[in-house]
Amino acid sequence: MLSAKRIQKEIWQFLGRAGLVVIAFAYAFPILYMVVSSFRSERDIAPPSLSFRPTLDNYSAVINGDLLLHLGNSVLITLVTVLLTAVIGVPMAYAIVFGKLRRPMFHYNWTLTTVLLPAVAVIMPLYVIVSKLGLLDSQLLMIVLYTSIGIPLMVWMVTTYLVDVPPSIRDAARIDGCTRWQDFWYVIFPIIRGGVASTSLLVFVLTWNEFLFAVSFTFTNAGTLPVYMNRYMTQEGLFWGKMSAVATIAILIPVVFGVIAQKSLVRGLLSGAVKE
Repeated sequence: MLSAKRIQKEIWQFLGRAGLVVIAFAYAFPILYMVVSSFRSERDIAPPSLSFRPTLDNYSAVINGDLLLHLGNSVLITLVTVLLTAVIGVPMAYAIVFGKLRRPMFHYNWTLTTVLLPAVAVIMPLYVIVSKLGLLDSQLLMIVLYTSIGIPLMVWMVTTYLVDVPPSIRDAARIDGCTRWQDFWYVIFPIIRGGVASTSLLVFVLTWNEFLFAVSFTFTNAGTLPVYMNRYMTQEGLFWGKMSAVATIAILIPVVFGVIAQKSLVRGLLSGAVKE
């Protein structure tokens, strides 16, 4: 027979698991409701009801529009932005931590101040500049803007990983005759690649979901998925079914990417944990 203390422990464990399930369901409910709404007709969404006839009309309507164009823009702009952010931001963080810069903290703090600047504060001057340069509604403009936003984040996060690298590892590399490039690529980068991967995933999500710059500087050629979803917010009303369909497609790629990269990401983070 189980003792009273063992029974009490199992009861608390069961209540804990049940509480976690309730919290997880409450957190995921808006997403689940959005996915379900994408299969409803517009007249069945408001007021909400449990009984409805599933339909693919919303997906047919958004796909027959410019969905593929905006989806392609989102994929291209996001992937190029993440690549450029890593290629530029990681060496910058390395130079700040291990380089021979004068007043490295000044460069570090100056880079981070750009993260604190509200995006609304730069909309008007940026619009004037890019319109004079003829870059409105171009993928190049969005890549440059998003890369300038992602680089400070990459420098900030990667710097925290670099300062934890034991000095003895770099000393051993120098004794073995490694150049600065070899020290970075063969010694430092394998240690911090988990942090670089996690930061790149964060930049991916931020770029994929960004709306303010996209709706301000794009019209038809370089619009992203958030801009396309905004088309269904009209003066005639909100087309909830079509917006839900676009939003479901928009979250599908990050979710699939996150599930695929989850194991390798955790493995990279654990392999980067070193002790002096």
